[in-house]
Amino acid sequence: MSIMLATGCSLNHGGNNASGQTGANGQHDATGQEGTAGGNGEPNSSANQGGDTSNPPEGTSNVDGGSGQDTGPDGSHPGGTNTTADDPVLKQLNQLTTEEKIGQLVLVGMDGTATSAETRELVQKYYVGGFIFYKNNIDSTKQALSLFNGLKKDNRDNPVPLWMSVDEEGGRVSRMPDKFVDMPTNLAIGRKNSTKLSHGIGQILGRELAGFGLNMDFAPVLDVNSNPDNPVIGDRSFGNDAERVARLGKATMEGIREEHVVPVVKHFPGHGDTSVDSHIGLPVVNHDLARLRKLELVPFQAAVKDQADVVMIAHLLMPKLDPDHPASFSKAVITDLLRNELGFKGVVISDDMTMGAIDKNYSIGKASVGAILAGGNIILIGHDYAKEKEAIQALTDAVKNGTISEEVLNDRVYAVLKLKAAYGITDEPAKGPDVDRINKDARSLLGKYGLK
Repeated sequence: MSIMLATGCSLNHGGNNASGQTGANGQHDATGQEGTAGGNGEPNSSANQGGDTSNPPEGTSNVDGGSGQDTGPDGSHPGGTNTTADDPVLKQLNQLTTEEKIGQLVLVGMDGTATSAETRELVQKYYVGGFIFYKNNIDSTKQALSLFNGLKKDNRDNPVPLWMSVDEEGGRVSRMPDKFVDMPTNLAIGRKNSTKLSHGIGQILGRELAGFGLNMDFAPVLDVNSNPDNPVIGDRSFGNDAERVARLGKATMEGIREEHVVPVVKHFPGHGDTSVDSHIGLPVVNHDLARLRKLELVPFQAAVKDQADVVMIAHLLMPKLDPDHPASFSKAVITDLLRNELGFKGVVISDDMTMGAIDKNYSIGKASVGAILAGGNIILIGHDYAKEKEAIQALTDAVKNGTISEEVLNDRVYAVLKLKAAYGITDEPAKGPDVDRINKDARSLLGKYGLK
C-alpha cells in the first residue's frame, strides 16, 4: 500500500531500530503535582533500550509536518511526504493492523504496583503505545523494576515496543524511589543560571530513568512563570525570564536525551500566566499571538530549533487563537502555530485527558479524536481504566466511520514509530539503575553549585 504522510520526526540523533521489537491516586502531571555534566547533545547510552544506536539512515523519508505549507481541514499536509520503498519505518507501519495503529495513538496510566488483568488487556487487546507511571505505582527500586519489566514481557508478542514514561522534573514533581538524591527545583537551577548545571541535572534524571528501562520523561518544563499567582507551575519553571528559561530548558532537554531517554517539553503554548490549575478547571489565557511570540513561545522556539522530539500541549483555552477548543485539541494551536509557524516536525502529545480542564467540560472521546485531527499524535490518559477504554473506542469509531481518515491515521502513527525507531527502543528487560553511583555523581554536581 502506498500512503501519504504529513507529520513526523526530524531526528538526527538516537538509534535506528525500525523493526520495532528485537527480542492512584494523584492527578497527572504530565503536569504532575506531587509533591555528570558534559556531552555534545548526542545520546551516549542505550543500555536501557538495546538495539542499534547509530543514526537513522539518510534519505529514508521526507516527512514534512511543519514546513509552513497549506494544511487541510483535518490538520494534514497534502503532498507533504516522499518516502522511499526501503523506508523501514514505513514497512513497519504497513504491517500493522488498524487496531495496532490505533493503539499507538494512546499512552495510558494504571492502578497499583504490579501488572494486572487490566494492564494485560490494555497491552494485548488494545495494543496501547505505552504507559505513564506515578508515585503510587512506584514503591521501591526492586518493585518498580519488576513492574516495568513485567509490562514489557506482556507486550513481547506485539509488533511495537512500549513507551515507558514518567514525570521526573526534579523538585516537587518526582516519581523515583526515595533512595535517589533529591534533585533541586527548576527555580533553584534558574537562580544559578548555569547551563552546565541544568545539563548535568538532565543527565542525572536521564540516568535514573534509563536504569529502569524507562524511555520517556515528561520534562523539562518550558513555561515562563510570569504570573506569581500561578497555582500549578511556580517553582517548576526556571523563572520569569523567557531567554533564561529557553537556555536552561534546552540544556536540560539535551542532558536527558544524551542518556537515550526521550525528553518531552511542556506545556505548549505556555502555562505560566494562569491563575487556574488545569487539574481542576480550564484556564483561560487571553494573550494574542504578538504577546505569545514575545514571551511564552520563546523557550519552545529554542527547543524546536534544537530538534525537540516531543511537545506536550496544555489544556488552556486561548480565545484569541481558538475560542472553541482548548489548545490540546485546537488545530490553530497544534498545526497552525506549533507545526507551521514554529516548524515543529516531531511528535505531539496531549496533557492528561482525565484532568479537570477536560473531564469537567468535554467528552474524553471527542477530545481525543479532536486532538488527533488537530495535528496531535498521542493522547495521554493517565487515570481511570474505563476512560482509557472510552477514548480508545472513540478513536476506533472515528477511524471506522472515516472521521479520522486512513491518511491521517497513518501519518500520526508513522511519526510515533519513527521516534521509537530513532531511539532504538525495545522491550528488552532492564537490569536496574546503579543508585549509589548516580547518587554520588548527583551530590558532586549539586555540591559544585551549593545545592546540596
